[in-house]
Amino acid sequence: MGLFSFIKNEGDKIFGIGKIDTEEEAANIVLTIIDLQLEVENLNILIDGDVATIIGAAYDQETKEKVVLVVGNSNGIVTVDDQMTVENVEPEAQFYTVISGDTLGEIAKTFYGYVMKYAVIFEANKSMLSHPDKIYPGQVLRIPALD
Repeated sequence: MGLFSFIKNEGDKIFGIGKIDTEEEAANIVLTIIDLQLEVENLNILIDGDVATIIGAAYDQETKEKVVLVVGNSNGIVTVDDQMTVENVEPEAQFYTVISGDTLGEIAKTFYGYVMKYAVIFEANKSMLSHPDKIYPGQVLRIPALD
């Protein structure tokens, strides 16, 4: 559980959703999470201005982190208050905010010491990325721990 910060107006690049300020648009985020097959029991997203609170029981830590990223990378959201629980506890991943000039290879080298581990980062964020070269400044990525 915790608070996560995002850049307010970057999310429409991912989901094509307008400014998040109604229950209907929060429901659209829930539908996106379902479409991505992220298992969360009793999922509820409450939006107050630019703050989204997520409630529910995620299947595992990876699912929980991906849900936080889906919500936080939605246009208009600045802060995600993660109130989810996890059924199958695993090590937490780190989050990284992309800056201008970043590539997944450079990010992999920073976190793992090896450029070719970019595929690990791509796979961890595949629900938001269509191609390893399609990242942008302000986007928040999940950097999982290596086994």
